[in-house]
Amino acid sequence: MTEISKKTINGKTVLITGASRGIGKSLAEIFAKEGYHLVMLCHNSLDRMWEDAGKLSREYNVNVSCYATDVSDSAEVARLFRDLDSHHVTIDILINNAGISYVGLLQDMTDEDWDEVIRTNLSGAFYTTRAVLPSMIARKEGRILNISSVWGNVGASTEVAYSASKGGLNAFTRALAKEVAPSGISVNAIACGYIDTAMNSHLSYEEKESLFNEIPSGRPGTPDEVAEFVYQIATSSKYLTGQVIRFDGGWI
Repeated sequence: MTEISKKTINGKTVLITGASRGIGKSLAEIFAKEGYHLVMLCHNSLDRMWEDAGKLSREYNVNVSCYATDVSDSAEVARLFRDLDSHHVTIDILINNAGISYVGLLQDMTDEDWDEVIRTNLSGAFYTTRAVLPSMIARKEGRILNISSVWGNVGASTEVAYSASKGGLNAFTRALAKEVAPSGISVNAIACGYIDTAMNSHLSYEEKESLFNEIPSGRPGTPDEVAEFVYQIATSSKYLTGQVIRFDGGWI
């Protein structure tokens, strides 16, 4: 964990988990471009994230703070929010983007493999969301967006734990939206299809080509496209809530 920016934060602030690469990095870029201050979280790539944060702060004149936080660890998330509270940082938008996958047969998974996927992809969203809700409820204002997957809707062979975690995240989204809508808070999820990120780097060229042939759009989505769509949802009417919206090029 590192110290927050010393500049005074005046505008709205978005907290992005898994912000050091891929979709998270693109999310940081688009929200900074639109004038939002950033709280960027990652697990292991703090130096790289700080470099990106410095560029965003200089280019868009926004406050950016970076934390190395394991969102699967409840105690670490609690420490993060104590630090944010001590600096009087209010989170207006929470984007639960951090996620990991496991590719392999279920029978070969260890308890530790299973627990790591579920803790990161599902419990992590619970820990961060629980932490932001009191302030959002008190202000009757807030947006929560969860980056999910089409596998949470239909499941994927050899990705059972990942599919289960994202299916849980989808249910979490729908249920929480009903719970907090009276407090003026919207909760939605984006169920991504094949996005060109490091998470899919294990696929061979032939496997990727086969997938592209299944996607009506004929190509993968890009992190920037996901980020642009998330921004549209985050800044739309609060009446849009409880939705799990597929973003998959017509694939599923």
